[in-house]
Amino acid sequence: MCDIENEVVKDTVKPNAISRYKKREQAFILSFETLFSDTDIDELADNAIDGNDDYMSDYAISCAKGILEHSEEIDGYIAQNLKKGWKINRIAKVSYALLRLAIYEMLYVEDVPVSVSINEAVELSKKYSVPDDSAFVNGVLGAVAKQIEN
Repeated sequence: MCDIENEVVKDTVKPNAISRYKKREQAFILSFETLFSDTDIDELADNAIDGNDDYMSDYAISCAKGILEHSEEIDGYIAQNLKKGWKINRIAKVSYALLRLAIYEMLYVEDVPVSVSINEAVELSKKYSVPDDSAFVNGVLGAVAKQIEN
């Protein structure tokens, strides 16, 4: 379960210092980076802290680790809800990382409503991807949500 509300700031802790949206954005960025690197999540987080003089939330780290731990199951949901003929390797990496994060939250984060996971993934898609990708992300996540409810 990833519901930790503290952030690590160069070896200090700041409870509730950032919004859930920012924590989710950090989780997305860590998850996105794992698509291109075999580097450990903790090392990626440390690199982000060192490189940006910033902090990384425990929520982001926990979610990124959970996504990797449950990647087979999460990817199964994605694959089952793609249009006929589509495969995961055709999905833009930004959209793929956002789908994984939202589905992880839907399945494993009890205090985040499914609708919030979907909405925030769509908003992050609008910020980090091309305009059409947000509709794609919304469509796949809507289908996954229905599948999970059944």
